[in-house]
Amino acid sequence: MSKSKLFKNKWIYGLLAIVLATICYYLVPSAIHPQAPIMAAIVVVMAVFWIFEVVPIAITSLLPIILFPLFGILDTKATALFYGKEIIFLFLGGLMLAQGIQNSNLHKRIALNIVNIIGSKPANLVLGFMLATAGLSMWISNTASVMVMMPIGLSIIEEIKEVKDSNKFLSKFAVALMLGIAYSADIGGMATLIGTPPNLVFMEMYHELFPEMPTIGFSQWMMMGLPISIVFLFTGWLLMTKVIFRMPKTNVFKSHHIIKNLIKDLGKVRRDEILSGLVFLIAAILWVTGSDITLSYDFTINGWRSLLGLEMVSDASIAVATALFLFMIPSKDRPKEMLLTWKKARELPWGILLLFGGGFAIAGGFNSSGLSTIIGNVIANIGIESPIIIVVLVCFVLTFLTEITSNTATTNLILPILAKASAVLGLDPRILMIPATLSASCAFMMPIASPTQAIVFGSGHVKIKQMIKAGILFNFLGIAVVTGVFYLLAKFAFGIEI
Repeated sequence: MSKSKLFKNKWIYGLLAIVLATICYYLVPSAIHPQAPIMAAIVVVMAVFWIFEVVPIAITSLLPIILFPLFGILDTKATALFYGKEIIFLFLGGLMLAQGIQNSNLHKRIALNIVNIIGSKPANLVLGFMLATAGLSMWISNTASVMVMMPIGLSIIEEIKEVKDSNKFLSKFAVALMLGIAYSADIGGMATLIGTPPNLVFMEMYHELFPEMPTIGFSQWMMMGLPISIVFLFTGWLLMTKVIFRMPKTNVFKSHHIIKNLIKDLGKVRRDEILSGLVFLIAAILWVTGSDITLSYDFTINGWRSLLGLEMVSDASIAVATALFLFMIPSKDRPKEMLLTWKKARELPWGILLLFGGGFAIAGGFNSSGLSTIIGNVIANIGIESPIIIVVLVCFVLTFLTEITSNTATTNLILPILAKASAVLGLDPRILMIPATLSASCAFMMPIASPTQAIVFGSGHVKIKQMIKAGILFNFLGIAVVTGVFYLLAKFAFGIEI
């Protein structure tokens, strides 16, 4: 496409954003919450700008700093605080840890050994990475799980580039692998109460709002969450590799001895690999063991934070602190340099940090403008009697609402509304609250929908249009899996009669 045509298209998409925003402005009621229509219009403008890249994605992410104060949604100081959220520094520290592993070439050794074990058929590789990522995200944060697996996935892609005729399928494989890692982190997080923040929000809110109701413990949640994760993971893998990005059945590497030779060429494990891997391992262990694990309502395994009285030390602090050691430990392979240098750190995708901030700002704008309340009231007043249809609608709304808001913020806002709605409808509150909580982890279309998607978007192998193409199908798959498995297992897991 010529530069003049590209320039013209950007203006067309910009005008489209304004037209859609104007329509949205007049559709949203303003009687009780006068700022809600303006907030809805801003969200539409940013969504169109992100999708069609009217301006660079990182620049679009800065629009709230201009538009929120201009239209009275939030002042500049309050808006700017969203761009310094804790998770942004968790992401930054994690990226540096991953960069340290790449500098030492440890990621290549790990990647080649994974291929050696799993086999080198593209679909098998995607499944292997999805299983590993989902398994990690059951116990550590989804973001940290992607941080562990993405550098290894990138090294697999780099190795495949060296294979003759690999360009025929490499781009599709790269997208499938990166999205598979991101999506499986969110899917795995659904399996346990500690797997993702919305699950903890639900448990806290449910026990607070309904102290007389049966308690839900760690194992009870897994009786529902684990089957949902397993079904979703395997159907998602089939959807990804057989439908959306069809993978060839042949081996990536023509013969198995190629992998053996590549592993042999790496030689013995070097000091830099050991030290960078050790720093990363320390971070991972601290992430896993830091929080308390509630196995039942009255039995908790204390993490090191509560044992040592260090509750203020977050996962972000761990990420930054351990990354700092990479700048202090001398490298043996590169004399007079450290394991990680600032020159290398400058190559990190810094624009993604702004993308995070833009997403958090939108979530804050939803809350302060009252737009979230309007959406919540629509859910509460749907006027349908069939519980299963209500569950489907709740899953649908939560899935697509979380595309543009934080899943933790969304569950915090929507669960109290659903609790009230269940009382009005005469339903067990868990019938609405549990599927809603699970669906908050099922938004797969946009980089801002989840930190996991923002991270793999930063890899450079995934375009927004590709994420939307795969994500919308995964969204609908998530609605079907959550509704179907919940309907089948609700009585077994929680004693709920639907």
